[in-house]
Amino acid sequence: MEIIDAKPGETLLLLGNEAITRGALEAGIDFATTYPGTPSSEIADTFSKIARYLKAKGKDVPFYFEYSTNEKVALEISAAASLSGLRSLTCMKHVGLNVASDAFMTFMYVGCRGGNIIVTADDPGCHSSQNEQDNRYYAIFGNAPMLEPSNPQEAKDMTVDAFDISEELGLPLILRTTTRISHTRGIVRLGRIKRSRRKGRFEKNPFMVTVPSVARARHPVLLEKMKEAEKLSERSRYNKIIERGGGLGIVASGVSVGYALDSLEILGIQADILKLGFTNPIPREMCGRFMEEHKKIIVLEELEPILENRLKTIAHDLGIDVEIFGKDSGHFSRLYEYNLDIVVEGISKILGVENPLPEGGKTKLKLPSRPPVMCPGCPHRASYYSAKRASPRDTIYPTDIGCYTLGRSPPLKMADVLLCMGSNAGMACGFSKATDQKIISFMGDSTFFHAGIPAIIDAVHHNHDCVITILDNRTTAMTGHQPHPGTDLTGMGEPARAIDIEQVVRGLGVEYVRTVDPTDLKECEKAFREALDFKGPAVVICKHPCILIENRERRKRGEGIPVYQVNQERCKRCNRCIKEFGCPAFYFDEDGKIRINEELCNGCGVCAQVCPFGAIEKVGERR
Repeated sequence: MEIIDAKPGETLLLLGNEAITRGALEAGIDFATTYPGTPSSEIADTFSKIARYLKAKGKDVPFYFEYSTNEKVALEISAAASLSGLRSLTCMKHVGLNVASDAFMTFMYVGCRGGNIIVTADDPGCHSSQNEQDNRYYAIFGNAPMLEPSNPQEAKDMTVDAFDISEELGLPLILRTTTRISHTRGIVRLGRIKRSRRKGRFEKNPFMVTVPSVARARHPVLLEKMKEAEKLSERSRYNKIIERGGGLGIVASGVSVGYALDSLEILGIQADILKLGFTNPIPREMCGRFMEEHKKIIVLEELEPILENRLKTIAHDLGIDVEIFGKDSGHFSRLYEYNLDIVVEGISKILGVENPLPEGGKTKLKLPSRPPVMCPGCPHRASYYSAKRASPRDTIYPTDIGCYTLGRSPPLKMADVLLCMGSNAGMACGFSKATDQKIISFMGDSTFFHAGIPAIIDAVHHNHDCVITILDNRTTAMTGHQPHPGTDLTGMGEPARAIDIEQVVRGLGVEYVRTVDPTDLKECEKAFREALDFKGPAVVICKHPCILIENRERRKRGEGIPVYQVNQERCKRCNRCIKEFGCPAFYFDEDGKIRINEELCNGCGVCAQVCPFGAIEKVGERR
């Protein structure tokens, strides 16, 4: 496995996320924890692959790694390791820090001993997220030092240095990436892997117990540490000026640095670039000198105008007469992620020069729409189909975070509202009191363990009349099939005690609990009808492996995948398979006949139960 076996000085083509993992190894990482979430998932997945690879070769794994129940638990485990003197890292997507924020805010007061890195992967453009919050605000809010890489090499190098900075300051440190940094591949030159400590020792200190009197004492200590952090920021190698000449200055961080460099080349203009990588605390003296030396400043940063506002504050405090352009001037948006077209267009308008890109960077070519869909054979489609057939027309369907969220699309339309992980059940409780409508909510198995249990307790305690569905496909499917507490392996490939969801639900006091195989449509529909008739909270557990896992196991056993076809003589063109069930393996041919695309079909056979005329038949297997 190259990422662990490659020697110092060699280069590898790595994702930004993989580079962070390598950087942690070079820093002597002891502990790594996560709850998986795109765009951060590959960081933890790489730790998991390394652990399994080393175990398979009979070698010791130099670190401990786990997929934790949720981000708050992941950070708490990582914090305990750090307070024992070990180097630890927690990675999560941006909304994961919302879940971990309760621990995070007070962890900054307590501080750390071993270096502690909190990786937050932001998602400008909402490629895989329910919002595009800017987590730089968490660094400011929590008084946390923060680094922001602009390419995979920096992602690796910053991770190494981040542990040293964290230990020097005695503070956890945020390493903030964005989707384009996390998922960009680049050439990364490797350093030497440092030996980990393996085991630490916790030394008791009453100032780690944050009762009010301790918190009052720790807050000024934190502020003093951040003054020291600003000194580090001023001399950091990640804050530097790229001199190109001219009276124009550009201030950029993260992926925007690359866009700035490319834009200058496309526009054929000269400008100095203040590249900021150690962005909190911002290097005030460096920024002040840069603004004094330039007549115009263009600030390039995705999402919120954080750097822009800080530069304006510094300029005001120092009495610097400089024009600052960015989001507040209307040249760049607070929405979505940047690209080269956007940056070139913005700079050209500020400078009043022609944009050389065709049509101002816009294309008239209209690409065909290809919305995301649940996989052919996905057991969630069967669950939704049965639930819809069992429920009245005005039933409310709160949903949750996972690939099953795609049930919102036609023809199923089985998602009405979504806030965050676990919100399905909480909102089901609210709707049960606020309306007289029937409610069927949906959450995945990993979501159940992450944040679903408290709302079920609430439903039982208050006797909320709602149906809560747990879609148990035996994995954390959306982010890459990671394990969770309901599976029998850990992230390090070790045997684990699988927590039985039905037992947990019954232990919470739910009286109506049914576990069904959703691919048996008749039984699944019956379970939902019974649950809807039950007065009080009812839980239906739709348990069937993700079709990708199921077919992988079939291949391991040497079995083929069933092949189904539409018998055209029996088909009555009712179109239920397409217009109600909606499996993407079905299509209309040129003659208007319904057929199955064998390349897409995963052989689940549920469609044969959907067809009222028995027109869908198994005709063999493919290997």
